[in-house]
Amino acid sequence: MEPKRKLINSVDGCVDEALWGLVRASGGLSLLKGHRVVLRSDLDNLRGRVALLSGGGSGHEPAHGGYLGAGMLSAAVAGGVFASPPPASILAAILSLHAAGASGVLLIVKNYTGDRLNFGLAAEQARNRGVAVDVVIVAEDCAFDRPSKAGRRGLCGTIFIHKLAGALAEEGSSLGRIVSKVTEVLQGVGTLGVSLSPCSVPGSLPSFELPPGVMELGLGIHGEPGIKRSKVASADEVVKTMIDHMTNPVSHSHLPLKPGDSVVVCVNNLGALSCLEMAVVTRAAVMCLEGRGVVVARVMSGSFMTSLEMAGVSLSLMRADQETLRLFDAKTGAPAWPNLSSVCVSGRDYVTDPPAASGRPQDDAHSDGPLSPVMRAALERVCSTLLEKRDELNALDRAAGDGDCGDTHAQAARAIQEWLQHHAVPGCPGRLLSVLAGLVQDKMGGSSGALYSLFLTAAAGHVTEEQSNAAAWARAMHAGTQAMRRYGGADPGDRTMLDALCPAVDELMKLTTAPPGGQMSVLRAAVQKAASGAESTRDLTARAGRASYIAAERVTLPDPGAVAVASVLRAVLESLEGGGGGVM
Repeated sequence: MEPKRKLINSVDGCVDEALWGLVRASGGLSLLKGHRVVLRSDLDNLRGRVALLSGGGSGHEPAHGGYLGAGMLSAAVAGGVFASPPPASILAAILSLHAAGASGVLLIVKNYTGDRLNFGLAAEQARNRGVAVDVVIVAEDCAFDRPSKAGRRGLCGTIFIHKLAGALAEEGSSLGRIVSKVTEVLQGVGTLGVSLSPCSVPGSLPSFELPPGVMELGLGIHGEPGIKRSKVASADEVVKTMIDHMTNPVSHSHLPLKPGDSVVVCVNNLGALSCLEMAVVTRAAVMCLEGRGVVVARVMSGSFMTSLEMAGVSLSLMRADQETLRLFDAKTGAPAWPNLSSVCVSGRDYVTDPPAASGRPQDDAHSDGPLSPVMRAALERVCSTLLEKRDELNALDRAAGDGDCGDTHAQAARAIQEWLQHHAVPGCPGRLLSVLAGLVQDKMGGSSGALYSLFLTAAAGHVTEEQSNAAAWARAMHAGTQAMRRYGGADPGDRTMLDALCPAVDELMKLTTAPPGGQMSVLRAAVQKAASGAESTRDLTARAGRASYIAAERVTLPDPGAVAVASVLRAVLESLEGGGGGVM
């Protein structure tokens, strides 16, 4: 088994190159020469204020370098991937902040042995040099039921502390005041993670194995084992399991949470969940908490403290009073902090009603007219033809598509038949075309539905009860075809329905000058042009639509969309010939 491929240049250089990438992409950051230390580039603004320093192993990006800026961290120290940073670099960062005129330096440290030792050693060395230093240990993991000597791990809840301490420091609070406030807040912070896959340090095999369809609850951000494995469930069930465990009073590490409590929620992507999955989990978290009577004050959802490419999520909850929310909402220049609203999530009206005048044409009542029987007969003939052609169109579509062209046309035909059973055909042809546009848009679906709806909508404005002669119908057909070309991006010769439609419409435009006695012959010629155009698609290479992704030599049958259009036009002709050509 080989290590997983990663998009890096080298295992040895990836951490330094990642830091360079972070700093070069942000005008507010700089690197401390000779160390894996990222500093705010405006250190002069720290004079007389408390500076904040955090850090840890790499692989958790955007933690911690992404949280540097006014209102958050002043510096961050990076170790190797999942490795604690060395004391010499931590000390160098402290001394740089002290030299910039900071009144004191607060170290925000996640509760891992290596971090405690290395940050603690650097803090003692700095104190010996006369620097006012204090340390806050973040240990908010809710995974383990029983206490251990090592204590609870520090996880994504750490960024809450970065934010609150940063806001206090920006206001000029003293070191003692900041330590007191964040220590108090930490009593109401809890985090729990779940993973669907392991992660792998560059150049190494995965840190653990997780069989397909299995998830691990309560694992750490370095791939440390969790508390239990179970089958992957739905997002709602997973989130409920997580929150149940986090707030279970029987557990030593639970977060006390009761109805009426106000919380900030952080839904943290551990690395490889899609944004869509994250949004589903976020919804589940908000609904689960509100279902328990908890007030969700703020929600942040995204990648905040990752574990390389681990497919998983952690939930962090922070009980929050008005003062905590004020500090949480304070502005920050940190590039990785999201642009959040300061409106309470719970209790907000988040559904907007559509405007009253957005009804559908097919739902309106219509009065018939002299043309209604002719148009009804033509429509019925079109629908029965498409239903007869269903299998033929599906077979043609299987050669160059997903084999459902006949099904989608049959869906449209059945929707029109059902509408005809319960509605009068309007005497105004334009209104009927608008009704048909609405029906195919709703019932046909896919790009075919959109194209037919475009055609019918654009055509509708050109035929009215007063203006419905042959020339008006020809102009309507032309307008519909032009709309298809403009929005669909295809042209004749691209092996689409346009190869049948465009030659027919070009012929129909002769109706604008044809004498009354010659109109049916123009229509017959147009139908023949459509049939010839559909047949010609056997020899064309698809340049638009789904068939354009199929190798040309594999497509030797006519285009199903073109065949469908030719069939529709022939059905209209047959209906008019049988009924005396009343539309003309």
